[in-house]
Amino acid sequence: MIKPKRSLLQRLFKLEEHGTTVRTELIASFTTFITMVYVIFVNPQILGAAGMDMKAVFVTTALITAVGCILMGFIANLPIAVAPGMGINAYFAYVLVAGMGLAWQTGMTIVFLGAVGFFLLSIFRVRYWMVSNIPLSLRIGIGSGCGLLIALIGLHNAGIIVANPDTMVTIGNVKSIPFALGSLGFLLIAVLAYRGLHAAVLISFAVVTFIGWLLGDVQYKGVLSVPPDISPVVGQLDLSGALNMTLAGIIISVMLINLFESSGTLIAVTDKAGLADEKGCYPNQQKSLCIDSLSSVGGAFMGTSAVTAYIESTSGVVVGGRTGLMAVGVGVLFLLAIFFSPLAEMVPAYATAGALIYIGVLMMSDLTRIDWNDLTESVPAFVATVMMPFSFTITEGIAAGFVVYSFMKLGTGRWREVSACTAVMTLLFLGRYIFL
Repeated sequence: MIKPKRSLLQRLFKLEEHGTTVRTELIASFTTFITMVYVIFVNPQILGAAGMDMKAVFVTTALITAVGCILMGFIANLPIAVAPGMGINAYFAYVLVAGMGLAWQTGMTIVFLGAVGFFLLSIFRVRYWMVSNIPLSLRIGIGSGCGLLIALIGLHNAGIIVANPDTMVTIGNVKSIPFALGSLGFLLIAVLAYRGLHAAVLISFAVVTFIGWLLGDVQYKGVLSVPPDISPVVGQLDLSGALNMTLAGIIISVMLINLFESSGTLIAVTDKAGLADEKGCYPNQQKSLCIDSLSSVGGAFMGTSAVTAYIESTSGVVVGGRTGLMAVGVGVLFLLAIFFSPLAEMVPAYATAGALIYIGVLMMSDLTRIDWNDLTESVPAFVATVMMPFSFTITEGIAAGFVVYSFMKLGTGRWREVSACTAVMTLLFLGRYIFL
């Protein structure tokens, strides 16, 4: 029997081999886009606090996100979206500029140089060697920690968990619209997903946003807008100010933050998509690492801070995204967002909160793969898992996990199980805490 001719997209992204369809990939694209579109609104706010032109940053954020996602999709064929990192931009604005008193141009140059170092580690396969040799228990802990962190963000966005000076955190106002609709969104996703509906997340977004509009909490802001001039932030680097020996440690710190936040996310997403093997290796891994790091260099040059892989990619994986077509779709949507920013702004944070919380549920499931009777494996996994949400950074969770893993193996006489990669990474993390 003659097989029907496959479409260009099916051949290009190997959809049949990955058990997916164009429709599923496009649904995954839209789901991921809606989940992470907040970056083009939050990033300008954070960088604006450092004195940068917010409107220009809005456009460059969307542009570099689009380019990075499209490259990831076409070259690496992976369902991974990249965008300016929320950790790096906060470090830039509140530590380098506000804390150290540097000009934003100097601070952005530090981020740029750190990204260049990150790229060099990637093209010379040092990063590949490091990522491919992370112990299984730590990989699971990293993935679960990412899940808890993203769930915490969702709970906060919905006002379900709020800050409290006496108890650190507490329950929010149960009568508020964000609390009610955020909770509804999560429960709606869970019920629809149980019934096998792949569009559960999309339906939740639409229902919650529509109800918010009916209640007067979501405002219609038009459809189209003209992109502003981006020259005030593009290429505004101060190499003479950043190439200072006193700032060398800061540059290395930025490089390490980018390295481990992005690598941790790549591990978590590929594991959840079923693309990674027991050693954490996945198809086109080296390509994805180079694209990810090259986008980071481009992001800093464009004035958006360094780019990283986004854990929100998991939302697309959850609804069936398995190939680079999902990433390309996300990139195209971010390009369109430059012109349709009023519509993108309509989706409230609590509309995406349910999806973020649900991702946490899914990513915690891998903890069952850990041998909890072996404390040298379970304790490091536990530490990596809980440190991410409690420190609110992926990097600190990874660092704590590696240090505890090596200590447990050495302390129990099982030091031969500590690979050269694990030992090197442990020493790097210890050095970061001691000297930086």
